[in-house]
Amino acid sequence: MIRLYDTAQQSLVPLKLRDPGKVSLYVCGPTVYGPPHIGHGRMVLVFDVIRRYLAWSGLEVTFVSNVTDIDDAIIERALKEGREPAEIAVKCETVWWQAMERLNVARPDHIPHATDYVDMMVDLIGRLVDGGKAYTTSDGVYLSVETVPGYGLLANQSLDQLIEGGGDREIVGTEKRHPGDFALWKLAKEGEPFWPSPWGDGRPGWHTECVVMSLDLLHEGFDIHGGGLDLTFPHHENERAQAIADGKTFVTHWMHNGFVELEGEKMGKSLGNTTNLLDLTEKFDPRAYRLLVLQSHYRSPIEVTDPTMAERVVAIGRLDTFARRTASLVPGISADPEIVDQFRALMDDDFNTPGATDLLFRQVREGNTQLDEGNTEAAAVVGANVREIAGALGLELDESAGAEAPAEILALVEQRSAAKQSKDFDEADRIRDQLGALGWVIEDSAAGATVRKA
Repeated sequence: MIRLYDTAQQSLVPLKLRDPGKVSLYVCGPTVYGPPHIGHGRMVLVFDVIRRYLAWSGLEVTFVSNVTDIDDAIIERALKEGREPAEIAVKCETVWWQAMERLNVARPDHIPHATDYVDMMVDLIGRLVDGGKAYTTSDGVYLSVETVPGYGLLANQSLDQLIEGGGDREIVGTEKRHPGDFALWKLAKEGEPFWPSPWGDGRPGWHTECVVMSLDLLHEGFDIHGGGLDLTFPHHENERAQAIADGKTFVTHWMHNGFVELEGEKMGKSLGNTTNLLDLTEKFDPRAYRLLVLQSHYRSPIEVTDPTMAERVVAIGRLDTFARRTASLVPGISADPEIVDQFRALMDDDFNTPGATDLLFRQVREGNTQLDEGNTEAAAVVGANVREIAGALGLELDESAGAEAPAEILALVEQRSAAKQSKDFDEADRIRDQLGALGWVIEDSAAGATVRKA
């Protein structure tokens, strides 16, 4: 039985499925106005692993993740650069999928774009206005949060508590009736893109987009809604509020992954400390970031630094080396059911990927011992175990014989050899670590140093 931590219930609960044997999963995707950063990367890797594991478990998964291709941030960048918002959105979405491919993230089954759903958003807003749940102002349409029972569930606070701690959630200078009310429809300013509506030309609010797209594709009472912890409030709370106000059963389970930290500080665009995801995957083997994410529980923060990434590059090299050593031992041999059951038990417990990866590397150590002792068949079974676990987690193993080192790598090897000859061992260690970060393993022998792809 799979158990997960439900943000709304603030506890571990059994996964409850609307349709037996099937899982409907919606994850908030990118707002395409800039390159993806490593926080985005952590979120997509978390839910890629969850999706893969659910499918590995024998469930039929329908995975939906949207693209927000109209938003204040897109418009702001377009105006600043003198370009059309659509041009910004298309270019940034292309970069997004390039990054996802590098990370071996499987594409969603459905990728709805906000601009394709505006008419349905207008219909929703109209029903909310007609039902007295929303009201019009001189700049758009707002949802009245006081009409929504249980508003604040995901934040684990009452409406009054949210307002007391809201800081800038004021109504002075606005036509809002309550500080928590939020925009469903924004009337367009001069030069901004717009769509027609009964309340004037404008565009939908961000919180309205996902509720419409998720319910259209997955229908009422779908199983899991996920995203980063920063989306819990107000975004996901406001999605939920609109569904409830519209009389809909929204979603059964809410899941949120933890933050990325840089040098102990939460990473965020407002803090100016984001790291470009493409830059990270160019500097390090992209699989190393998946491994770093896997070795931290999805609800915990992770520290992403050059040293933590370099360590995972070396660890990936160990997996590849073992995969090569066992590639052709006993073709067609199956994994040990007992090890598979251990993996399943770990992952069924709120997707315990740290435990699962610990099991993976313990199997590698066991397999290498069996190889060294000449126990070919036992090593082959362990090899099958490693492939089974790695495959379920989306970790692709490189079983090729290796690649010839390019000139720049060979030059670093020569520099390290020179450093060792001059007894500058700190420099030699630094170069070894640099090679490791670039995905190469250096091996010393009596004949000299050689290098191979990790």
